[in-house]
Amino acid sequence: MTRKMISAIKEYSFPLADEGLDKLIEAIGDAQIVMIGEASHGTSEFYSTRAELSKRLINEKGFTVIAVEGDWPSAQAANRYVKGYEKEGVSAREVLLQSFNRWPTWMWANEEVESFLEWLKHRNEGEPEEKMAGFYGIDLYSLYESIDEVLNFLSENSKYEVDLELARKAFSCFEPYNRMPEHYALSTAHFTAECISEVSTLLTTLRSNENRYSDKYEEDLNVFMNALVAKNAEAYYREMLQDDAVSWNTRDLHMVEAINELLRYHGTDAKILIWEHNTHIGDAAETSMKTEGMINVGQLIREQYGRDRTYAIGFGTYKGTVMAANSWGDPAEIMEVPASKIGTWEGQLHAAGEEDKILVFTDDNRHLFNSTIGHRAIGVVYNPEFEAYGNYVQSQVGSRYDAFIYIEQSTALHPLKVEA
Repeated sequence: MTRKMISAIKEYSFPLADEGLDKLIEAIGDAQIVMIGEASHGTSEFYSTRAELSKRLINEKGFTVIAVEGDWPSAQAANRYVKGYEKEGVSAREVLLQSFNRWPTWMWANEEVESFLEWLKHRNEGEPEEKMAGFYGIDLYSLYESIDEVLNFLSENSKYEVDLELARKAFSCFEPYNRMPEHYALSTAHFTAECISEVSTLLTTLRSNENRYSDKYEEDLNVFMNALVAKNAEAYYREMLQDDAVSWNTRDLHMVEAINELLRYHGTDAKILIWEHNTHIGDAAETSMKTEGMINVGQLIREQYGRDRTYAIGFGTYKGTVMAANSWGDPAEIMEVPASKIGTWEGQLHAAGEEDKILVFTDDNRHLFNSTIGHRAIGVVYNPEFEAYGNYVQSQVGSRYDAFIYIEQSTALHPLKVEA
């Protein structure tokens, strides 16, 4: 396996430069949904390369929606900024520091994202509304922030009084838990089905009455998406203490639902870029996740839209540094990423040549890269000493992705502030 795969990598890879990006963009073709991954939430090159590829897809292929693995309310602040909905004098840095202020802040409040948002704002200036590129969060951790967004919007507009009363009733179930989702999760054994159905009823009502809401500054989209987050976050926190696979699936199902809503809102022909970790955008059916009963965004999007309309790009690195934390809630720090073993996917890429490269998988060559092999995945929590025991996902890489971007030696991204 080792010699054949190394030989195939040498034959089918391109240098990660303009030529490689040209080949990748050509391979993307007319795909409507392009999913761009990352092997960690703390690597500078993953963020900057993804941003450069996205810029070209926006300018050359007409992509106008960027959906990221971030919370809706926080990303909406960034979206309002890049679309010029905010007052003058505000900077991307200020928006990111103020909006992405919950751990892990470095994941989005960093210099790499700041630079991209400034580019996006400049690019949108002078464009008609329908051609502006937006920045949207599709994750579901913002349970209470999203509840606040819905209640504040409805209460500030007296004409929505009926919906406001329905929202207050639905969200009253969450009040006893001190704005702590973990407390809510612990209480769900005694939670009533009535509370669950009320949140679903609110969402249905908002959808049926959506024509009443103004589309100015995408207010109609904002209120509906926050209600969607509240409904699905309730299910996620209810399940998180019961079964890891079930709660994982609920989260990825929510992200797919959010993607579908963005496409519905912007038009069925709109082109969308999805920025998420490899474990979300790389087809789970081609990994060991399948044996654990787990699905993900990449798998569901391929199934719903077809391979001809979708394109998934993975990332990886041989060694370097990464921004991560020792445990959940701890301050972030720069950690060493050890060199990958030869028997891993990253080790094979290194053995094929110590340079950054791009691989494009096609129907003609996928089989050459489909031997099951360990593929590194680093989250916001990371312990390099125990990497071999929990940071590799067994994968058929050639079918998990449509292309792969490899960084030989990567560096930690640059947070806008250091967390206490």
